[in-house]
Amino acid sequence: MSLSGKARLAGVAGWPVSHSRSPALHGHWLRRYRIDGAYVPLPVAPENFERALRALPLLGFRGCNVTVPHKEAALRLVDRASEEARRIGAVNTIVVEADGTLTGSNTDGYGFLENLTGAAPSWRADRGPAVMIGAGGAARAVLVALLDAGAPEVRVTNRSREKAEALADAFGDRVAVVDWSEREAALGQAALVVNTTSLGMTGQPPLELRLDDLPGDALVTDIVYAPLETALLAEARRRGNPVVDGLGMLLHQARPGFEAWFGVPPTVDGALRAAVLSA
Repeated sequence: MSLSGKARLAGVAGWPVSHSRSPALHGHWLRRYRIDGAYVPLPVAPENFERALRALPLLGFRGCNVTVPHKEAALRLVDRASEEARRIGAVNTIVVEADGTLTGSNTDGYGFLENLTGAAPSWRADRGPAVMIGAGGAARAVLVALLDAGAPEVRVTNRSREKAEALADAFGDRVAVVDWSEREAALGQAALVVNTTSLGMTGQPPLELRLDDLPGDALVTDIVYAPLETALLAEARRRGNPVVDGLGMLLHQARPGFEAWFGVPPTVDGALRAAVLSA
């Protein structure tokens, strides 16, 4: 499509940002809905991030996504932030308001839950304990989403116990810390297992986790999507457990921003998955 002088503009800010699949994702929607707009990569070094954000309204941008390493800084710099963003401690979506001020939100937890409920409609967070591998930034978004959706307990296990304990301190009694050496025993009676780390991702060390104690009906998911089926998901599928890959989290977390910037509620479907995977 050609762009007019009234084209709506948005993008993704990161450092680096060339690896991001968000331009392919939003570009697919822009073409599909025949919108006069563009979504572009914004490579912004950390020392320039504040100035770049303040320039968004001056350049006519409707907003942007924020990725590593800027998510925590974005929370400090926006004029207002959603409750979820404050609890998670990071912003991944910014909307430029009509008066030029910046509103920040975090849609990662939303994307996580939408991915699970879309791919596994019978799953419910309140069915039983969840086991969460990892305690980093992505884990905080997943944890907030699970707690808000009614998970009775989230068992957090991380190679660094201190990070897991920090989550328990921040989010209360429904968060239980499990030693890394005891991570497999924590699978007993679990209704969900989610890997929020980079372990198992292409080019990264494998996630070593035997699933012997995991109930056969427990849902297994991985926020990693390269490869699309990680070793964790392959082993769970072999056992007969329902599995959900991580690509859908990326796709669904983009929906609120796209609607805010371009005025159309977008749909996640097979064509979108194919477009992002081929990027």
